Amino acid sequence: MRWAALLKGINIGGKKIPMADLKAVVEGLGHGDVKTLLASGNVVFTCAETEGAALEKQLEAALGKYGLKTDVVLRNGVELAAVIAGNPFPDAATDHPNHLLVSFHRDPVPEGLIAKLTEIYDGPERLKAVGRELYIDFPDDVGHSRLGPAMAKLKFPSLATMRNWNTVGKLAGLLG
Repeated sequence: MRWAALLKGINIGGKKIPMADLKAVVEGLGHGDVKTLLASGNVVFTCAETEGAALEKQLEAALGKYGLKTDVVLRNGVELAAVIAGNPFPDAATDHPNHLLVSFHRDPVPEGLIAKLTEIYDGPERLKAVGRELYIDFPDDVGHSRLGPAMAKLKFPSLATMRNWNTVGKLAGLLG
C-alpha cells in the first residue's frame, strides 16, 4: 500500500530534518519506493502495513531516535483522493490554491467547534470540517490571519498538520 506521511512543523520553528535524512529513516524501516516532497516533511512510501495508526507510531518512534519529536499523520491514496474530491471550496482551489489549506487530523474534527468559532471570530476565512480534514480558505493572506489564535482559544485539536492545496495535489500525484 502507498502512504503519504505528513510530519508536523518540519523545517520551521526549530524542527529540522534534511529530506535525504527523512528518506533514509523511512527506508531504514524497510519501506520501499520512498520519495520526499518539498522540504516541509512530506514523504510517500510503499509498505505492506494497511493500518495507518500503527505506521504513525512507528514513524514517530524512528524520528525520535533521530532526535526529532514530531507528530505524523498518514493518508493512503484512496483517502487523499477523497480529500480532493470532498473539497467544499472549489473556487479557492482555482483562484488561490496556496491560500486553501487542508488541516489533516488523526481523529474527526469535533462537532460544533466551527460554530463556536463564529461566535468569537468574524474573519474572512471559510472553514469546513469533513471527517478528519478541516478545509480552510484564506481569501486574503494566510500569514496575517488572526484565525489561528481564535482556533487555539477554542482548543481545536493540536495533533494536526496543514498543507496547501498545491501540495495536496502533488502528494496525490505521488501516491498514484
